[in-house]
Amino acid sequence: MQPTSNINRPPNTPPIAALTGEPLERLQAIITRHLGDEGPLLPILHDVQAEWGMIPEAAQPVIAEALGMSRAEIHGVVSFYHDFRQEPAGRHVLRLCRAEACQSMGADALAEQVRRALGLDWHETTPDGRLTLEPVFCLGLCACGPSAQLDDRLVGRATTEKLVALAGGVR
Repeated sequence: MQPTSNINRPPNTPPIAALTGEPLERLQAIITRHLGDEGPLLPILHDVQAEWGMIPEAAQPVIAEALGMSRAEIHGVVSFYHDFRQEPAGRHVLRLCRAEACQSMGADALAEQVRRALGLDWHETTPDGRLTLEPVFCLGLCACGPSAQLDDRLVGRATTEKLVALAGGVR
């Protein structure tokens, strides 16, 4: 990979490697598919993440140029939405609800206990790449708080024991 233009990059920051060849073609196909859409950025980002499991930093300037936006604008959107990743997640993702309804039902204590039991902090992945722990702001199970989600499985009235057992089943 060749470095792209790194104008306005902070000093001592490594250059962004450019996408070339087949990965660049895949990205351009995704962008082209959405260019005629109204508000194409989010659909493009969702498709890029579906393709690579994350939004590669090298894809952001390509998307920015295609949409007439700055890299900072693309980065701002990617970093704002919790569903977008800038690094690959583990094969399984455990999300703990951090919204007010779950907090009122003990979500803060649950989160601390689960983090300690799994040995993970927010957005961290186990060394074997099997499990990533993430905060999420509402899973829609407000009446069953605290709530969590392991991959596609929703868990209401979550307890440390229940979540650690579920996590252990995927490790």
